[in-house]
Amino acid sequence: MASYFDEHNCEPTVAEEQYRQNALLELARSLLNGLDIDLGDVDFTDWDHRLPPPASKKVVDNLPKVTVTAEQADAALKCPVCLLEFEEGETVRRLPCEHLFHSACIIPWLNKTNSCPLCRDELPTDSQEYEEYKKDKARRKQREHRLGYLHDAMYT
Repeated sequence: MASYFDEHNCEPTVAEEQYRQNALLELARSLLNGLDIDLGDVDFTDWDHRLPPPASKKVVDNLPKVTVTAEQADAALKCPVCLLEFEEGETVRRLPCEHLFHSACIIPWLNKTNSCPLCRDELPTDSQEYEEYKKDKARRKQREHRLGYLHDAMYT
């Protein structure tokens, strides 16, 4: 009599892989049941692995309102969120990156995250921690650029 694995032309599961499958199953059960999960030493203060905070309430409230021109309406300009064409004379919101949106489309978006849905240009937030992170990220990028320039200057 052949073994089960020979009959079904398969290999027995490796113990380590079986553990991973059971761990994923347990995680799914925990999430469904709403149980607290011990995530160990995961660092949620690392903004590279977290969603950014919402845009500043003051900035969102002060987004310029723009009236759609005849040229924009004739060009079939659309709201990037709902994909409806803007109509001539309609009032829309303009982000600092110059993208236009219906108020009902962009306001809920900016209440969740601080960036333009099209170009990801970031608006200011009310989070001091995140604003410091952005400044530090810009300094690191500038330093890398300078080092790259210095490196290129040495070899030209």
